[in-house]
Amino acid sequence: MTLLQQLGMAVPIIQAPMAGVSTPKLAAAISNAGGLGSIGIGAVDAPAARSMIDATRALTKRAFNVNLFVHATAKADAATETRWLEALRPLFQRYEATPPDALKTIYTSFADDDNMLAMLVEAAPPVISFHFGVPSSDRINALKNVGCLLLASATSPDEARIIEAAGIDVVVAQGWEAGGHRGVFDPLGLDDQLGMAALTRLLVRQASIPVVAAGGIMDGQGIRATLNLGAIAAQLGTAFIACPESAADQAYRAALSTIGANHTIMTHAISGRPARCIANQFTEWGASAEVAVPAYPIAYDAGKALNAAAKAKGENGFGAQWAGQGAPLHRTMPAADLLGLLWREATAAA
Repeated sequence: MTLLQQLGMAVPIIQAPMAGVSTPKLAAAISNAGGLGSIGIGAVDAPAARSMIDATRALTKRAFNVNLFVHATAKADAATETRWLEALRPLFQRYEATPPDALKTIYTSFADDDNMLAMLVEAAPPVISFHFGVPSSDRINALKNVGCLLLASATSPDEARIIEAAGIDVVVAQGWEAGGHRGVFDPLGLDDQLGMAALTRLLVRQASIPVVAAGGIMDGQGIRATLNLGAIAAQLGTAFIACPESAADQAYRAALSTIGANHTIMTHAISGRPARCIANQFTEWGASAEVAVPAYPIAYDAGKALNAAAKAKGENGFGAQWAGQGAPLHRTMPAADLLGLLWREATAAA
């Protein structure tokens, strides 16, 4: 039995987790249509995550993926954070607001969250995936002991080797084209910025575990290309943002059709970690900012506050509108319909 058969997948398409955008309704629609739907719980606490898992289970009897962030523990630096807030002050003032007095760590890494581990062991979702790194061996063993299939993102062969050595079942090759947060284990280290095709092929050749390809894939032709590279499945995120089941607001959906979607930017400014975003006022400001960005996700506290202040005045140019380089290829339709169309395109391209 293949891994896809084990998960009950009729088509080799995974909907990317996209914390804040994916919903139980979106994940269930994808899983019910034969793919693997995903929910992102990295930015919520254990009770909220359990509610999302339960809501997804109520909508599908099929396998789905639950995604966690495994970033290094954020190190607060009051001086850096104060300078950052002062740099942002003119932007807040533009919208008749003031920056927060101080910044906080807005969510906890799974590496430090015992409550999340306990909840996941009890809930035992069919698939769990990790972003930004891999957890400790005791956490991996605890999840595998309750039957969870484990995936983890890699942006390089070195990261893939760490993933494989940790006992993870599947590696997700996240290319430079991908939208949202870059999954680098060390955001301060060297990033070779490997594209999806090169990275996928490297991992297929070098790893002994199955490879899923991710980054810039928006249609069936792209999916077919990843399968020809040796991936067992393609992971698509940006392709599903415009679906009615996603949690993207109207401004985010509209931005997918703006000129900014043709010029996605890798920025640290919004959250403190590199992430690919539709070009907007925040990415433009961040590109010229001459002050150090606080640690992730501490910087995100400021970014969210600025976005809220701007939105209150009708300005949507400071949102975290994560999107991959293929954003202009998006299509607006129900998720199940899109999944079916994607696979028909992929089949026709064989």
